[in-house]
Amino acid sequence: METQYDVLNRINDRYTTMSKSHKAVANYISEHYDQAVFMTASKLGEVLKISESTVVRFAAALGYRGYPEFQKALEECVKGKLNDVQRIDAKYGRSTQSEILTSVISADIEKLQDTIRNLDPAAFEMALSIILEADTVYVMGLRSNEPLAAFLQFYLNMIRGKVILVNTTSVTETFEQMIHINEKDCFIGISFPRYSMRTLKAMEFANDRNAKVIAITDNVHSPMNLYSSCNLFARSDMVSIVDSLVAPLSVINALVVALCLKCPQEVKKNLEMLEDTWNNYQVYLNDEIDFIDDEPMLSYSLRREKDEGRF
Repeated sequence: METQYDVLNRINDRYTTMSKSHKAVANYISEHYDQAVFMTASKLGEVLKISESTVVRFAAALGYRGYPEFQKALEECVKGKLNDVQRIDAKYGRSTQSEILTSVISADIEKLQDTIRNLDPAAFEMALSIILEADTVYVMGLRSNEPLAAFLQFYLNMIRGKVILVNTTSVTETFEQMIHINEKDCFIGISFPRYSMRTLKAMEFANDRNAKVIAITDNVHSPMNLYSSCNLFARSDMVSIVDSLVAPLSVINALVVALCLKCPQEVKKNLEMLEDTWNNYQVYLNDEIDFIDDEPMLSYSLRREKDEGRF
């Protein structure tokens, strides 16, 4: 029995074996399926500058009897998206505001607990080593995952230099930003359902360049695992049309904290440099910048290094 997003699942499953022209169709469908559902095979081919027959063969390669059946599957996909909104009303329509608050927070707590049970400590340690040892770190997360990528890039930049946030509106721009990636670098791809094909292609490109690839995604069945050497899983069920990103953000926050504890001197140095810059350019009032010496996490790590005779 097909799921409501079966057509997208089929595309993800077969993507790596597709021809260049079929990948072009797959990319467009994955990013714009709510528009593609209204297009004929001829129109879709015109938009992508490929032949109508190529579009028809693409549908057949996914296991559909023809383009009309493929288009019907797209319709079901879009209907499923709309039904998500209807399910919100069915679940919360008669609830009070406080009941909705309690229900959503309780669901997020359950996701956090599930993430704790299933996160691989060895993978977490591997991710820390990869990030610390990399020459340049590339971070990418699109659409609802953009805030996660920006959060990680912001704090990684305080911990270590040379952190690039890949944030584009096209695949070609992605490759332009990653043109210098090599085996000394690492790429962190963040993607949760509905998965981003652009992020997946960026991970493929990083893998082809022999960079170490870290995936932050939801489970072992995620297509993001295809090109990654290190996988960090966080549960992210959808509460309808809204992605729950509480658990992924907690995993990212744990990465930041662990990295700070591994190199407290560098973090302290960077923060002091930042504080001097703020003071010189009067970004904040002086009494608002007093967190460095009083930061308990950094102070503890520095005392521990001193006790262990590292400096």
